[in-house]
Amino acid sequence: MLLIIAILLLLFWGGGFAFHVAGGLIHLLLVIALVVFILHFLRGGKGV
Repeated sequence: MLLIIAILLLLFWGGGFAFHVAGGLIHLLLVIALVVFILHFLRGGKGV
């Protein structure tokens, strides 16, 4: 579940760069996505 959320956040972040929307919010999404990825791998990457 966390991995899916992180992937969605990264996609939205990339889309924000492509369409120049939301300014600083885009970078916040990137930080959140990175934290979720790190948590996923620290927990062993179990489950989806």
